[in-house]
Amino acid sequence: MFKLPRHNANWFLLRGVLAIAFGIVALLLPGTAVLAAALVFAAFTFADGLFSTITGIRGARHHTERWGWFIFNGVVGLAVGVLFVIWPLMSTMAYAFLLVAFMAAFYLATGIGQIAAAIRLRKDIRNEWVLGFLGVTGLILAAALIYLLWTSPALTLLAVAWLIGAYALVSGVLLIALSFRLRRRD
Repeated sequence: MFKLPRHNANWFLLRGVLAIAFGIVALLLPGTAVLAAALVFAAFTFADGLFSTITGIRGARHHTERWGWFIFNGVVGLAVGVLFVIWPLMSTMAYAFLLVAFMAAFYLATGIGQIAAAIRLRKDIRNEWVLGFLGVTGLILAAALIYLLWTSPALTLLAVAWLIGAYALVSGVLLIALSFRLRRRD
C-alpha cells in the first residue's frame, strides 16, 4: 500500500502558494514573464559557460582528461548568453518556443504521474480526485500547448503565458487543498 507521509503537507502547501504567485505574475505581466524567464536562462548559460571554460583551461594546464569538453561546453554557454544580449527579441522567441515544447512534455508526464498517484492513493485518503483532477488539468494544458505551437507559433507566446498563469492558479489551489487533506488524514 502506498502511503504519502503527513509531513509532506507543508511542501504541497508551499508549492501551492508559489504556483498561485507565479500564476498572478504570468497573467498580469505575460510579456515580462516570458522575457524575464529568457533573461534568467541567458544569465545562467553565460555564467555556466564562463565557469566551464575556466575549468577546461585549468584542466588543460594540469593535463587532466576531458578538459576539451569543458571548453566546448563553456564556449557554447558563452555564445548562447551573448546571443541573448545581441538579439534579445529573436532569442527570447526561440527560447520561448523551445520552452513551450519542453513544458508541454513536462505537463504531459506530470499529468500522467499525478493521475497514477491518485489511483494509488484512493485507498489511503478520501477525495483523492483532487490529485487526479490536477493530473487531468496538466494533460489539458499539455494538449493546449501542443495545439498552440502547431497552429499559431507567433501568438503562442502571449497565449502560453496566460495558459500557464491560469494553470498555475488552478494547480496552486488544488495543491493547497491536497495539503489540507493530508493534514486531516489519520
